[in-house]
Amino acid sequence: MQGVVVKSAGSVYTVRTADGNLVDCHIKGNFRLKGIKSTNPVAVGDNVKLIIREDGTAYIVEILARKNYIVRKSSNLSKQSHILAANLDLCCLIVTVNHPATSTTFIDRFLASAEAYRVPVIIVFNKTDLYNDEEKDELDYLVALYESISYRCIRTSATTGEGIDELKEAMRGKLSLLAGNSGVGKSSIVNAISPEIAAKVGEISRIHDTGMHTTTYTQMFEIMPDSYLVDTPGVKGFGSYDMDTEEIAHYFVEFFELSSECKYGNCTHTHEPGCAVLAALEEGRLAPSRYQSYLSMLEDKDEGKYRAAE
Repeated sequence: MQGVVVKSAGSVYTVRTADGNLVDCHIKGNFRLKGIKSTNPVAVGDNVKLIIREDGTAYIVEILARKNYIVRKSSNLSKQSHILAANLDLCCLIVTVNHPATSTTFIDRFLASAEAYRVPVIIVFNKTDLYNDEEKDELDYLVALYESISYRCIRTSATTGEGIDELKEAMRGKLSLLAGNSGVGKSSIVNAISPEIAAKVGEISRIHDTGMHTTTYTQMFEIMPDSYLVDTPGVKGFGSYDMDTEEIAHYFVEFFELSSECKYGNCTHTHEPGCAVLAALEEGRLAPSRYQSYLSMLEDKDEGKYRAAE
């Protein structure tokens, strides 16, 4: 029997089978030993095979091939990653220029991680109704920056409704993940998209607040016909999991395009003569914030902060 994982809560995984039934499953003890370096070998969005025993207990026995997945640093084991969701069609990264400000380093780390795991991203700039003139200028700059490197940007306000219909249309027919730092208004956006789903998401948040399943409770909701949203605990840190140092630049899309012009094939874009990335930076064709984010990820690798456990 096959199905898709729609909820992960501790050691219990709810699977929706082809006939629409929901089955609570466990995984066999040796399942964790099959070379999976994350703290959760099964994730919401996974297509799986399951067996149901005569006594009614159900077990996931195989994960089918994933087209992609996205990870964050595990809250409990700093040397391991935690898979947020698998087989995503879209990730909506919710950010704010202020109230509170989302750092460009956080945005760029997220984008690099999404590129590494082949997850399409839309950047959603929320709370547009709260910005003063200076903050609106900053918003315009950031939108221009990220659109120039091929990331779609949507401006939203749950208060005024700006951009909500555009965001809903972008999510139609897809399995989407909403991610972002605490306070960026993710719950308000969910409420604007679907008040019914927002109430259910709020219940998950209350479970988090009690300390239950705070690192593992993730659930998928149908927000429109054949359109699903994955709600997951707050995303706090992204590192360069399973990336070699020389690979990090590949996940900064404009660096990758420029690197073909570098003098040396193994250029790290930090000091080498004939580096096309450094030349673009000096000539103002590369955003300094993007370069600083790249350097911060290189430093992480040097310090071993985010290396996956062997």
